[in-house]
Amino acid sequence: MSGLLDGKRLLITGVITDSSIAFHAARVAQEEGAEVVLTGFGRMSLVERISRRLPKPAPLIELDVTNNEQLDSLADRVREHVTGLDGVLHSIAYAPPTCLGGEFLDAPWPDVATAVQVSAYSLKSLAVACLPLMSAGGSIVGLDFDARVTWPAYNWMGVAKAALESTNRYLARELGPRGIRVNVISAGPLGTMAAKSIPGFSQMADAWGPRAPLGWDITDPTPVARSVCALLSDWLPATTGSMIMVDGGVHATGM
Repeated sequence: MSGLLDGKRLLITGVITDSSIAFHAARVAQEEGAEVVLTGFGRMSLVERISRRLPKPAPLIELDVTNNEQLDSLADRVREHVTGLDGVLHSIAYAPPTCLGGEFLDAPWPDVATAVQVSAYSLKSLAVACLPLMSAGGSIVGLDFDARVTWPAYNWMGVAKAALESTNRYLARELGPRGIRVNVISAGPLGTMAAKSIPGFSQMADAWGPRAPLGWDITDPTPVARSVCALLSDWLPATTGSMIMVDGGVHATGM
C-alpha cells in the first residue's frame, strides 16, 4: 500500500530539535513515502545531528530567510538533492524578547519589524524562492497560532502571526492560477523549544487540555504533523487560503 506522500519531494524548514513540529512533519512525511530536504539556520551542526534521527537521513541546506543571497540561490541548492518540489513547509518564526512577555506598548519598531519579517514576510520570501521548483499541484503550508484573538504575553508575535495569516490569503490568490495551494495550520500549544521561550506559556498550555473537546497533549506533535502532511498531499486539492485548526477544538469553545 503506497503512502499518502509517495513520490513527493518536500522542503521542510524550521527543524531545531526533535521536539519541533517541523521534525515530526518530516518524520511523518518520510513514513508516508516523501523525499525530504531540510533547511536550518544558525546551529547547523545541531540540526544535522537532529536530522539523523529521522527514519532516513535528509539533506540539509542552510537558509536565513532574511538573507537575499541565500534565498536567491535556494532553488539551485535544492536541485542538488531533488529535481523539483511538490510541497514546502514554512515553520519559521522569531520575535526579539521585547516583543514577547513585556509591555506591548514598549516594544521598539526595529524589534517589531524583525518579528514581522521573520515570522510573516518570510512566507512570501520562501514561496518566491521555491517557485522555480514547483508546478501545478504543489502545496505550501505555514505553521500558525490563532491570531484572531489576543493571548497573554504573546504581544507582537500575535501581530506577526496575524500578518502571516493575511500573507497566506494573498499568496493563495497569487499562486492559485499556477495550481499551487497555500494554507496555514493553527496548532495548539506544544512543548517545543520556541514555545518554552514564551513567558506565560506553561499557564496557557496547562489550561488548554481542559478546554479542548478532544483533549490536548502538549507533548505530542504528531496530530499537527499529520495535518501538515495531509495538506502537502493530493487529498485537499481545492483547499487554499485557509487556516486549518488543529487545537483539539479550543477555537470553537470560547471560555
